[in-house]
Amino acid sequence: MKTASPTDADKTSIQVIERMMSLLDALAAHPDPVSLKDLSRITGLHPSTAHRILNDMVLKRLVDRSEPGAYRLGMRLLELGNIVKSRLNVREAALDFMRGLHRKTHQTINLSVRQSDEIVYIDRAFSERSGMQVVRAIGGRAPLHLTSTGKLFLSVDDPKAVRAYATRTGLAGHNKNSITDLGKLERDLSLVRARGYARDNEELELGVRCMAAGIRDDAGRLIAGLSISAPADRLQEEWLEDLVETADRISAVLGYTAEENAGPGDAI
Repeated sequence: MKTASPTDADKTSIQVIERMMSLLDALAAHPDPVSLKDLSRITGLHPSTAHRILNDMVLKRLVDRSEPGAYRLGMRLLELGNIVKSRLNVREAALDFMRGLHRKTHQTINLSVRQSDEIVYIDRAFSERSGMQVVRAIGGRAPLHLTSTGKLFLSVDDPKAVRAYATRTGLAGHNKNSITDLGKLERDLSLVRARGYARDNEELELGVRCMAAGIRDDAGRLIAGLSISAPADRLQEEWLEDLVETADRISAVLGYTAEENAGPGDAI
């Protein structure tokens, strides 16, 4: 039997994606559910091919089968769109505030979001004068339990979810200061909830300390973390008030109102 070359496999994958996108475009062009027959006609795909791809997209919730033989765009697309929207908006809302906080502290200011069991750095304000080398570039990732922003996100998870995270990741450490014990992590997260901010005391990188405050959207969801990273001997406690105030101002731009969203666990 002939084995497909990597080039053939790549072409097949691209072809499937192109067919999937043509079906999504066809569904997007019609406000009402569209029949398999019409989708086949619009896209030029054989009905059996269209049916097979649509079934796969239904399983992934990218497409809904509203009735036998009729399809419409799925809710997963709305969920993904809202995620993209929130992340684009938070970057736009945060940039000027981040620059202002950097001018005040002369330290690296990070904007990060959660993706599964990691945080992802999506923007940064820094200069060479900070005296600290930027270890993780924009797009870089780090484990939740080793970072100040990651702890913010873990602190809003319920205890069962935190334990599940610990099981999945094994709470792997990077150095002698890393938190690798579930009990210690849970105590640290309790402090985060009580204080409304989080710290990383050289737990990710030796010689680097961080403090982070949460950014929330108009629904009160924690969508990002704003953090200050500095050489361990230069991080100043007076920056904490400025950090929290800056995160609150970004949240306000995004429509968050503390009074309207107040409730248990909303201190962060």
